[in-house]
Amino acid sequence: MTSPTISPSRRWGTLVIACLAILLLSVDLTVLHLAAPRLAEDMRPSATQFLWIADVYGFALAGLLVTMGNIGDRIGRRRLLLFGMAAFGAASALTAYAPTPAWLIAARALLGVAGATIMPSTLSIIRNVFTDTRERATAVGVWSSVSALGFAVGPLAGGLLLDHFWWGSVFLINVPVAALVVVAGAFLLPESRNPRPGRIDAMSVALSAAGVVAVIYALKTAAHDGVTGAEVWGAGAFGAAALILFVRRQTRLAEPLIDVRLFRRRAFSGAIGANMIGVFAMLASSLTFAQYFQLVRGWSPLVSGLASLPGGLGAALGGTLASGLVMTVGRARVAALGLAMTAAGFLMYGRMDAGTGYAYLLAAMLVASTGTGLAFTVTNDTVLASVPRERAGAASAIAETAQEMGGALGIAVLGSVLNSVYRGRLELPSGVPPEAARQIGESLGGALETAAALPPALAGAVTEAARRTFVTAMQLTVLTAAALLALLAVAVLFALRGVPKVIPEVVLDDRSGAHPGGPEYEGRSYRSPA
Repeated sequence: MTSPTISPSRRWGTLVIACLAILLLSVDLTVLHLAAPRLAEDMRPSATQFLWIADVYGFALAGLLVTMGNIGDRIGRRRLLLFGMAAFGAASALTAYAPTPAWLIAARALLGVAGATIMPSTLSIIRNVFTDTRERATAVGVWSSVSALGFAVGPLAGGLLLDHFWWGSVFLINVPVAALVVVAGAFLLPESRNPRPGRIDAMSVALSAAGVVAVIYALKTAAHDGVTGAEVWGAGAFGAAALILFVRRQTRLAEPLIDVRLFRRRAFSGAIGANMIGVFAMLASSLTFAQYFQLVRGWSPLVSGLASLPGGLGAALGGTLASGLVMTVGRARVAALGLAMTAAGFLMYGRMDAGTGYAYLLAAMLVASTGTGLAFTVTNDTVLASVPRERAGAASAIAETAQEMGGALGIAVLGSVLNSVYRGRLELPSGVPPEAARQIGESLGGALETAAALPPALAGAVTEAARRTFVTAMQLTVLTAAALLALLAVAVLFALRGVPKVIPEVVLDDRSGAHPGGPEYEGRSYRSPA
């Protein structure tokens, strides 16, 4: 059930609140990397505890996205968003003042649960409030722009805070923003839900959470320890089996968590695939550049954040331009153009070395990020437009789960490319002790830390060799990502071919609500007013 006609001022106010919520999540996804060194120094967690501190947020978030999207469709997206933001603020305070590693792990898990309620709620609220297709495309473009901007603002805000306060300050800043969203949302946000929600199948919840978490755990472990371990294959096999059972179960339920028949729609499946593979390439590369800025160039976290900020602005520009370009040349061409621009930017990255001037880096960053903004605005809007408003929460959750898995896969695969090239091509000067050589070969960060304890002349030679080799590995990694993005641009041009510039409104048929359709697709239970 959707709200009655909403005034323009309330619609755009709703968009502001949704953007504040997603900005908070985007910033929070990046600040831990900056705070990690000080956190480790203050709390002294074990290696296992530190891995859980870093990963438990993503596990909880990804594992519950599909469930929370469906809960929002059933109990109301406004109610779920306000509850989730209140929980996110409380969990942020618990994280900031965590006295022990175990406390911190539990607080980060709660942050992930709260984040899973927020991510699908923001997009599904936008889908229900903006009923005009052109307005909706503009709103999704703004939302996508703010989400991308958050990834650039995170390092900047984190750097500013860490220059003056303790590591917990990067989480404590979430509290007033969350409170603002809750208070403003209580007055401005309209409520919407599925009028015929049905019950949530508990077995489907368990299978989806277990499958997604196990697959992401396997990918993260593979990125850290390699692909040969029994733990990687065991978790991967368990996750794949759980997801296969989940999909089979959905085809037999009257009210599934995910209507897997949605993937028969070329527009929906093409957009989901583009999001997943695009994030695959871009997230791994962004983590590579975090190391390049700080460990190769020697920039502080604050300077690194400032250097990255134009990337967020470029993505915001792309998101703003996307709606108008779609009406001119069509969805497929705009999405393909965006991915091709991102690939071109990555090709420019592949020519960078330790002495490359910032002007060149800035040009590459603007080309790549503007393309990203174009592509993801089109694909996110396509996902939302391809389903009825009543199912918007579940559709948003599918898209965001695909992005989470794509990001984990990118870190595992492209991270493995980076690490294997670094280890394989590193040539150390004579005189390096065997144990030090092993630590130097693990990573650039380990190399710089180990070199600091060596004699000055040897330390300088080791540092130079490690940085030079890392740059070579970085170049091959971003060129690999560029090739993937170029192939994806071609695939999207065909996958979204024929999808209309303005996708007709898809609504639930009165007879049932379990099968996708539309004017250009076969189907029994969804229909277009046309």
